[in-house]
Amino acid sequence: MARLSLNECSCVDDHVGVICCISFRLPRRKGNAWMNNILLWRSACDGMTGAGGLHCRSRGRPNGTSADDQIFDEHVNVECKPMTQFAHYPSLADKAVIITGGASGIGADIVRAFAAQGAKVGFLDLDAEASAALKDACDGTVDYEICDLRDIAAMQAGLAALRTRLGPFTTLVNNAARDDRHDWKDVSVEFWDERMATNLRHMFFAIQDVAPDMIDAGGGSIINIGSNSWWENQGNFPAYTTAKSAVHGLTRTMARDLGRHRIRVNTVVPGWIMTDRQKELWATPEALENHRNRQCLPDLIDPVYVARMILFLASDDAAMCSSNNYMVEAGSI
Repeated sequence: MARLSLNECSCVDDHVGVICCISFRLPRRKGNAWMNNILLWRSACDGMTGAGGLHCRSRGRPNGTSADDQIFDEHVNVECKPMTQFAHYPSLADKAVIITGGASGIGADIVRAFAAQGAKVGFLDLDAEASAALKDACDGTVDYEICDLRDIAAMQAGLAALRTRLGPFTTLVNNAARDDRHDWKDVSVEFWDERMATNLRHMFFAIQDVAPDMIDAGGGSIINIGSNSWWENQGNFPAYTTAKSAVHGLTRTMARDLGRHRIRVNTVVPGWIMTDRQKELWATPEALENHRNRQCLPDLIDPVYVARMILFLASDDAAMCSSNNYMVEAGSI
């Protein structure tokens, strides 16, 4: 067996599990060298972590070379990711799940998380390009419809199309929203109404649409996404914070109305989540430092942690959880 020369090892948290990035110099080998060296990499990863059951992925294969004719005479970086870092929920397998605003940000992490659990995942979004890219990147059953959630009839048509392809829904994640900043002095009646349509109205009508599926199934889970913003007295977007505070009223009243059908309704409250949108628009060094100081925990929050809370609430593990808020904000509230 060829020898591997270990040059360096550093471990970082990629918010899915600890990754050990190891640099090896590989001997010159052809033919089946790629598969042979995967076994060598796996052994090396196991040796570094002292645990089995690792997923090892190569990085840096030269462009234009195939696995079969690869010549190894270079440094190759290997990612070793423990596969048991997060929980698996058997009760989510084959469940039909619908997510609004699933193509990007927190929504995309929710889609990926349910797909990884073996659920049949449908999502609604306005961004056709991002939706197609996410579907192509996901393993498992993932489907989508393009619609503007401000148009309730269009949303209902999208839900009906996905129901035909995926089956009746037993989990709904009301995720879609936009936190555009605005000055209270500039708000018109038309803007206010549009913000309510963007951030609140579709949530109720999505519940109204899918609740009969859940009643017929004997139960289900509805998860509405709230926000830390109004809890923390944040300013500069009053229409957004008003809509998000109303999510909690919607959750509690629908939990009462639907509870007799064993339909659970909860709110997940994200803190400041480091989506691409947040990082591009508002995550200045000063703002990040101020928010770190507000949090009890020192780490910025990756969207995957919101998705993990949602998985729990959708699963049978949360069978007695309803009408409540579940915070994912690192102790900032």
